Amino acid sequence: MTLTAPSKAPATIDTVIDSVDRAADEVVTLVLRRTDGANFPAWEPGAHVDVHLENGLIRQYSLCSPTADRSTLQIGVLRTPDSRGGSAFVHDNLWPGTELTISAPRNNFPLVKSRKYMFIAGGIGITPIIPMMEAAEAAGKEWVLHYGGRSRTSMAFLDELVTKYGPEKIRIYANDEDNMLDLTQVLAMPRAHMLVYACGPGGMLNAIEDLCMGWPPGALHIERFVATELGAAANSEPFEVELAQTGTTVTVQPDETIVDAVEQAGARVLSSCRAGVCGTCETRIIAGEPEHRDAVLTEEDKAAGEVMLPCVSRAAAGCSRLVLDL
Repeated sequence: MTLTAPSKAPATIDTVIDSVDRAADEVVTLVLRRTDGANFPAWEPGAHVDVHLENGLIRQYSLCSPTADRSTLQIGVLRTPDSRGGSAFVHDNLWPGTELTISAPRNNFPLVKSRKYMFIAGGIGITPIIPMMEAAEAAGKEWVLHYGGRSRTSMAFLDELVTKYGPEKIRIYANDEDNMLDLTQVLAMPRAHMLVYACGPGGMLNAIEDLCMGWPPGALHIERFVATELGAAANSEPFEVELAQTGTTVTVQPDETIVDAVEQAGARVLSSCRAGVCGTCETRIIAGEPEHRDAVLTEEDKAAGEVMLPCVSRAAAGCSRLVLDL
């Protein structure tokens, strides 16, 4: 895993919006070009970019354009009813010709090589899945997509996906047609040599996690756009965090995050979502045992104990001190 150096600003790219199109009800797609005319860095299926908006917000959006064409990048944005300002700003204020600063693509949801794939998408969760299907098809792998939504008109890219791949590979489930996605049926029987990739609403992903408990370890890969509800931390006591780069030690109270405590002490931690879903604040652990509370690191990464996301994760119960590469 590549670590993000917390003390340095991430690479950013100046872009201009080439086109804005309606992809479905309340979904728009933005095609971006670099203002300097150069190609974007190479990226792999599952990657996303940080989009810096004029209202001061930074939001993460999955890339859904062909990986082979680096002249443009495409993202899809759903206007959410409970928008915290990001999706509403995109829908109401971004037009062709608008300049946007974005991060270089990075990937917390990589496509692992496998003989077979099952892709499951709910609503706007289709966006990171599209390049994965293209990669699986190009490699001659066996795959199928189960794509669910409120209605066909709310499901972005639906017609073009069915036209390109056919109904045998693209299984459509529209709630208003009394044809809801039955996850129990889809995931009831573990398949040998098959990986499951899922993205969509939190409730859907929670159900998929439960149903995949009987699948082989490592078979399920999910990406969350919204953080899960976090219960009480196992460690309800204050703990210390030593910043290895400066030697400073800060105390983190039970009602604050490591990022908040570090920033109040005058240090800087690169962060974006502050909800454990984007991976921007990933930090190397030098000493101590963390309680991982994010939705980015794999179970293998968490078990290794080498990195953590200090925006939500904390010191484990019984650990009174963490030493972090900050």
